[in-house]
Amino acid sequence: MSYLEYNVKTVPSGWRKALHLNWPLVLLLTAVAGVGFLMLYSVAGGSFSPWAEPQMKRFALGLAVMFIVAMVPIWFWRSMSLVAYLGALFLLVLVEFFGTIGMGAQRWIDLGFMRLQPSELMKITLVMFLAAYYDWLPLNKTSRPLWVLLPVLIILLPTALVLTQPDLGTAILLVTGGGLLMFLAGVHWAYFGTVIAAGAGGIWLVFESRGTDWQLLKDYQFRRIDTFLDPSSDPLGAGYHITQAKIAMGSGGWTGRGFMQGTQSRLNFLPEKHTDFIFNTLAEEFGFIGGFSLLLLYVLVLVFCIVSALQNRDRFSSLLILGIGLTFFLYFAVNMSMVMGLAPVVGVPLPMVSYGGSAMLVLMVAFGLVQSAHIHRPR
Repeated sequence: MSYLEYNVKTVPSGWRKALHLNWPLVLLLTAVAGVGFLMLYSVAGGSFSPWAEPQMKRFALGLAVMFIVAMVPIWFWRSMSLVAYLGALFLLVLVEFFGTIGMGAQRWIDLGFMRLQPSELMKITLVMFLAAYYDWLPLNKTSRPLWVLLPVLIILLPTALVLTQPDLGTAILLVTGGGLLMFLAGVHWAYFGTVIAAGAGGIWLVFESRGTDWQLLKDYQFRRIDTFLDPSSDPLGAGYHITQAKIAMGSGGWTGRGFMQGTQSRLNFLPEKHTDFIFNTLAEEFGFIGGFSLLLLYVLVLVFCIVSALQNRDRFSSLLILGIGLTFFLYFAVNMSMVMGLAPVVGVPLPMVSYGGSAMLVLMVAFGLVQSAHIHRPR
């Protein structure tokens, strides 16, 4: 036994677990959050209030929560997956009756010290429950119709509740994330091919119905599609947000205008500059290099999740880590596509960078689960 092995085996169990934490992942998350603090300081005109300081406090709390979650054995979280899913589902129902309304949507529950968004919590509890389901289900039953229908219902139930808020962005993330986890669990590709073909056919049918007696969408909904495809057709109306976002990104060039020198954000042309469109502020001030650097940090976080999942011989842990990694990927992929005009604006925050308490804390809990699976994996 080497000196290092002796010392690792003789320290208290809690300290030994801390040594087995995926510390590079912790550093990457801190770096991403640091970018967020910097940009929130900038969009506030060089002030820690009202956004940067609360965000820093939330991240500190999130780190503590992540460490606590990581210390708890992964098999405990597996046993709690159904309870967590039902709890998040119950909170989504509560939103319908007691939710706080903001910007035309009813998505939050006011707890006094913070506003909780249950749909953010559902993104993680859904992954937990699906991972536990496929860990319990024998592999030879994975693609049988009855056993495929059940997880579809598990995904669609919270999705329907989220759509009533309304929150199209989160609904898309729930369906896409749940579907990808089903695919990774081994559900036959023919199911997904059928769904994709049906979706493509539905889109074709919608466009074909335009101007006919059986038109499937309202005229104003078609105008929204037109604005997405060509924002310049209504630059002062529905296309204003994405037009200003593109101006901010384009004006940054390769190296940007400089820290706190972005005109679009400083002069308030850029909408929601501290939440959904914060990436445009980064691109304007730090240019292509700044935007690419943040994207690289995100990719490295994703790579660490994939490597950890591949190294884990426990099916629940592997699926859980991959599911959380996919959810994280969908967060930044959808947001970046949205603010660059590659996808419709659906209100998805940039993870760990956009201002927001629920999204920050839920993501830190999620990475706590990743750490728990990493620490307690079979060795």
